[in-house]
Amino acid sequence: MFDNLSERLESAFKQLKGEGRINEINVASTVKEIRRALVDADVNYKIAKEFTDKILEKAKGEKVITSVSPGQLMVKIVKDQLAELMGGREEELSLTGKPTVILIAGLQGSGKTTFSGKLANFLKSKKGRNPLLVAADIYRPAAMEQLRVLGEQIKVPVYIELENKSAVDIAQNAIAQAKRDGNSVVIIDTAGRLAIDEMMMQEVANIKAAVNPQEILFVVDSMTGQDAVNTAKAFNERLDFTGVVLTKLDGDTRGGAALSIKYTVDKPIKFVSMGEKLDALDVFYPERMAQRILGMGDITTLVERAQAQYDEVQAKKLEKKIRANKFDFEDFKEQLGQIKKMGNIKDLLAMIPGVGKAIKEIDISEDAFKGIEAMINSMTPFERSNPEVIDGSRRKRIAKGCGKDINEVNAFMKQFDQMKQMMGQMNKMKGPGMPGMMPGRR
Repeated sequence: MFDNLSERLESAFKQLKGEGRINEINVASTVKEIRRALVDADVNYKIAKEFTDKILEKAKGEKVITSVSPGQLMVKIVKDQLAELMGGREEELSLTGKPTVILIAGLQGSGKTTFSGKLANFLKSKKGRNPLLVAADIYRPAAMEQLRVLGEQIKVPVYIELENKSAVDIAQNAIAQAKRDGNSVVIIDTAGRLAIDEMMMQEVANIKAAVNPQEILFVVDSMTGQDAVNTAKAFNERLDFTGVVLTKLDGDTRGGAALSIKYTVDKPIKFVSMGEKLDALDVFYPERMAQRILGMGDITTLVERAQAQYDEVQAKKLEKKIRANKFDFEDFKEQLGQIKKMGNIKDLLAMIPGVGKAIKEIDISEDAFKGIEAMINSMTPFERSNPEVIDGSRRKRIAKGCGKDINEVNAFMKQFDQMKQMMGQMNKMKGPGMPGMMPGRR
């Protein structure tokens, strides 16, 4: 995501290296290169020029304090302007109404149905809501079936009328059902087309008029670049939607849609969706996205994801085991599971400042932990709880059971022992009465 743009911007900032002060002369080439980078990222030239003109205005004559180089100061100026271009601050959903009605619109293939499932999961797990999904795509039975399957996976009811050929009636009937069943949010997944046509636009406009939604979210495939921005403009003229959802940001995208859609339609980006997993949905934070584009990482999001998986009771039990030097393979496996729930490993590492660029060319599979889990699963419950009993013959059996070479098992056991030793040393350094080791402890 944004890899090429990040590299181009970094190259532009290097032109200020060694300068003692930012002025109109030495900043001109940097701003020119930033403009080129934005245009190459599929940002409209007019937007790119206006953006860089603002940067130039902000940068002109800025004094460089002793501890900050001109390049660093320019990075801050660009970061602030990028965040402003993408909306400035996050925008939350309006969850008013009884029930709250959320209309999902967009072209076919943009990821509307998958996003609908993700949004239902988000509202249920993170907002404590009781959503109802509505299959209002009357042209594609596969869309109805897909939504039904998604609903089953997240244990959210799905309203479907297979024989009804009126999307407006389906939406209205679903809201009536939600009121009877006590659903607090109704998410209506509408039909899309491969391109904008009058029939589709009129149908979704009719649904809007009939159900008066609190939110209309336009879902756009970010990989389509400037075309996505043009499509958003056409939809907004007919629907006056309340927010944008960018999907497939983990794909080979140049980032033009993310950078210019807010400027074009003057509507906030509310969510970004990456991957097929139903928990792979994030609120859009312009400031954090600007930091990631500039290679500054995103520690805040990383911490929030960790906190979402943090169980205080379990953490206290684990801390006691670590303090008593009783950390075992069952505990280790549980920690791996929590890390996996946080998302794609490479994406998580990229949130750490300076790491994203270093691992760009490294292929880190989502199955990176499978080998370790296989080794642990090949142990008996007694062995997992008592790592010290695993001798040479047991290691051979474990290797055979998980299909690994004995050297791999030996290496893993050595690493585990080293980790336990490090935990023991940390405990000695802390001493009695010192704060605990686990996140959230004070």
